Amino acid sequence: MKCALVGSRFFAASVLEALRKEEGIEFTSIVAPAEDDRLAVAGRAAGIPVHVLANPKIVPGEAIAEGTELIIAAHTHARVSDDALARSRLGGIGYHPSLLPRHRGIAAVEWTILEGDPIAGGSVYHLADGWDAGAIAAQDWCFVKKGETARELWERALAPMGLALLSKVVHHARLQGKLPAEVQDPAFATRAPMLRKAVVLTEEVSSANTSLVVSIVGTDRQGIVSSLADKAQRFGANWAASRMTRLAGEFAGMVHFEVPRENADNLANSLRGLQSSGLQVVVAKSDGANTPAALRVFELELVGEDRLGIVSNLTKMLAERGISIESIHTDIVRSGVSGKQTFKVEAHLLVPANLSVEALQKELGTLASEMMLDIALGERQVVGM
Repeated sequence: MKCALVGSRFFAASVLEALRKEEGIEFTSIVAPAEDDRLAVAGRAAGIPVHVLANPKIVPGEAIAEGTELIIAAHTHARVSDDALARSRLGGIGYHPSLLPRHRGIAAVEWTILEGDPIAGGSVYHLADGWDAGAIAAQDWCFVKKGETARELWERALAPMGLALLSKVVHHARLQGKLPAEVQDPAFATRAPMLRKAVVLTEEVSSANTSLVVSIVGTDRQGIVSSLADKAQRFGANWAASRMTRLAGEFAGMVHFEVPRENADNLANSLRGLQSSGLQVVVAKSDGANTPAALRVFELELVGEDRLGIVSNLTKMLAERGISIESIHTDIVRSGVSGKQTFKVEAHLLVPANLSVEALQKELGTLASEMMLDIALGERQVVGM
């Protein structure tokens, strides 16, 4: 079985290493986005011809060697063109870290966590028209651990699952001369568009864009986040940042959208339309404001045994020193062994430039000592400061 591998970074290099050990598998070409990409380096080390993409968004026909029987896509954001697929006898397959058709898109693992999915999975699918819409060749699933991050889920379960599924499908293709195929049901399709990790406080908003900050509260149910994403995409909005959680059976969230100025009112009205489904929606519009130059941004983390007065003492001390709280997130975690409750605080602080960092650290340290808490404070570097 002669294969071409299109991909990047650690996962694609791992696929190369694993499949090279399979009997009867030969690689005709490697396609990578950069000369120094981990896959490109591994391909050259193995003596395999490497094609570096001139356009990182598309794989041209000439990137695939003649005589290729199967194209394998592993961690690539480039679309394999029809010309490239035509050079392969069996076409191409790719690995997507979700149970397709759920979470089609570039940020599938992040959306699995954001939606609170209790089960995740991986799919090997046929490369075809439309992102991640081709027939399914193989799938597997796993549970999502409580509190697990997207990176942790990927490294623990979804990356190893991808290696196993790709090996399984390639092995089947070599022995049977064909690929399994089960058409996806579009009725269950959801989108997983790219997310920014966080809002940069001094990031300048383009004069062509308007910021919408949307607050949503209501009875928790499936599909709330997906509805927000669909509306954002419809009006060309970028999902800049979000905070979402489930509290006492209620969904509570806040999202920052950056939307073309001419679409801002229409998006706001569309979002307010969610109120008809029982949600409370508040939309605030802003042309963006930078953090004043006289303020510095700090990140504060605090952990300790739960007790009365932690938040009130902390916020009182900060207010007395002119420190504003840009955002704060708290959580209580119960230990299954001791039964004790651990209280966690994460906050972004806006600190006056004339306030001594050493003095602030000392006062926070005194508070932490008095309340038997672990505390960490670090300055956050932001654009334009």
